[in-house]
Amino acid sequence: RAEPMAYLAGRKGFWTLDLAVAPDTLIPRGDTETLIETLLAHRPDRQAALSLLDFGTGTGCLLLAALSEYPQAQGMGVDRVEGAVRLARRNAALNGLADRAVFVAGSWGAGLEGRFDVILSNPPYIPSADIAGLMPDVARYEPVSALDGGADGLDDYRRIMPEIARLLAPDGLAILEIGIGQEIAVPALAAEV
Repeated sequence: RAEPMAYLAGRKGFWTLDLAVAPDTLIPRGDTETLIETLLAHRPDRQAALSLLDFGTGTGCLLLAALSEYPQAQGMGVDRVEGAVRLARRNAALNGLADRAVFVAGSWGAGLEGRFDVILSNPPYIPSADIAGLMPDVARYEPVSALDGGADGLDDYRRIMPEIARLLAPDGLAILEIGIGQEIAVPALAAEV
């Protein structure tokens, strides 16, 4: 039995936050914290009143970590899994950020209007054929819908790039987690829109 300790404990640390976790969402990982480091490097003014959007929010880890660093910012997290949306709302409340975070169920940017200064995302990017070969605690317990990026791992990038182009403010910043070997393909998809 290789059930992840975070699911057994129901909690996981991410950035400076303590987050509730559940099988509806991926367990937040230290690798994903690099997205927050990148945001801080490119938007050093911590008092900026940024508008943030988190595609595939899961636990809310990315949006909530960003909000914790930018006290004047507000944001929205979107996830297609209703259980993830409920968990993200709970995490916002647990970390004192519920007044600046809105979480909605939806498919990427469908139905969203307006422009955002920063778009964050850790979309599914594992090629379908590679999922069975992941570590057992991931392959058996974490939601396949949050891992499976289709045959080449790029399906969800293809879906979100037009949404990013539509929703990102002029001079905005999109920060996406990508898989190994996708560092050329993902920027090429962005350049196509």
